[in-house]
Amino acid sequence: MRWILCIFLFSHVFEFFAQSSDIDLSKNESLSSVIDGLAATHEKDIIHWRRHFHQYPELSNREFETMRYIYKTIKNWGVEIDTGMAHTGVVAVLDTGKPGPVVGLRADMDALPIVERVDVPFASRIKTTYQGQTVGVMHACGHDAHMAILMGAMRVLLDIREKLTGKVVFVFQPAEEGTPPGEEGGAALMIKEGLIEKYGIEVIYGLHMSSTVDVGKITYKPGSIMAAADIFSIKVKGKSTHGANPWEGIDPIVVASQIVLGLQTIVSRQVNLTQEGAVISIGKIEGGVRFNIIPEEVILEGTIRTLDPHMQKTIHERIRKTAEKIAESAGAAAEVDIVTTYPVTFNNPQLTSKMLPTLEKVAGEENIRVIKPVTLAEDFSFYAQEVPGLFFFLGGKPLDVHTIDAAPHHTEEFYLDESGFTLGVRALAQLVVDTRL
Repeated sequence: MRWILCIFLFSHVFEFFAQSSDIDLSKNESLSSVIDGLAATHEKDIIHWRRHFHQYPELSNREFETMRYIYKTIKNWGVEIDTGMAHTGVVAVLDTGKPGPVVGLRADMDALPIVERVDVPFASRIKTTYQGQTVGVMHACGHDAHMAILMGAMRVLLDIREKLTGKVVFVFQPAEEGTPPGEEGGAALMIKEGLIEKYGIEVIYGLHMSSTVDVGKITYKPGSIMAAADIFSIKVKGKSTHGANPWEGIDPIVVASQIVLGLQTIVSRQVNLTQEGAVISIGKIEGGVRFNIIPEEVILEGTIRTLDPHMQKTIHERIRKTAEKIAESAGAAAEVDIVTTYPVTFNNPQLTSKMLPTLEKVAGEENIRVIKPVTLAEDFSFYAQEVPGLFFFLGGKPLDVHTIDAAPHHTEEFYLDESGFTLGVRALAQLVVDTRL
């Protein structure tokens, strides 16, 4: 009788402490299983949405039909919907009506001016005009999958809304790839138009498909995970003359060539690469109209990628000095203009550490890997400057394809294995469930 009483008392004490804790582990595990099952149930819809987006891509700040499709699909799901933020954005809110965190989940919407070469039934055949040229349009970076995954996460979270607290803000953001010249857009414009304040977002999560990471894997990094991106131009002014008599002018082509080579010594010889990596690349050289006329000026355009704000400032200063002094030494002049497009994408270390068990839970600890930072850039960085953020990569490479054979992002043969999409849905949904501020 005494043993029965002890067991009875122990069970009630255990139940009391379980109910008093922040997270009821038994219920949490059960809810995780429900999320997994719901993600599998919605997989066909997720793939259907992704294929629609892929077949009908739109360029940055021109995602009007994409916006309409998202709205039409989710309008009867029981979320509050706003359209038109940052031109073509869609923001949907799941409000549980109960106190709790306000969690943002973000996906990007835009495609790229690329002619698709992937042989799939839903390949893009869209053509449009980009900077005066007729171009193909292709989702060659995975944004089609990002939108479908976010819609899948929304569907799952709505299915379990009675188990949730607080609010979930689903952000479909245009123009991540950069806006047309002279236009504003993307994450910066969404923030400028009041996204964070209007919806009260306290923490934000995002993912990016990777065509070179095995399907079923997730990679991440605390702190700086993606680089800041700067655009620079250098106008080299010389003196025009006949190509047969170069001594009568100042040749800006030769000066520009020396500047290109000089810029390469900044990263290799003038900054501490043991601290962080950096890249300076020239992507465009323009000057001259005829083979035997030395032109008056040459324009260089390029990109800078840095992972440290101090190093970024140092490199800016050295680019200006290198270009100006090389030009001066030849009797020419150099005008340098540098514009920062995206800051460093920074994963809040405390948030990353806190949510790592969630990623390990959904993917399996053996499928989670810490990576080195990459020199690609992302405008998710703007959100992470406003509130704690966590951004991670989701594998999309078929297991039977070697990494060196996988087509890179922003190429005509970019390809994603659709079997990895539900892992992204499960990860986003579980991050919402597990977030405790």
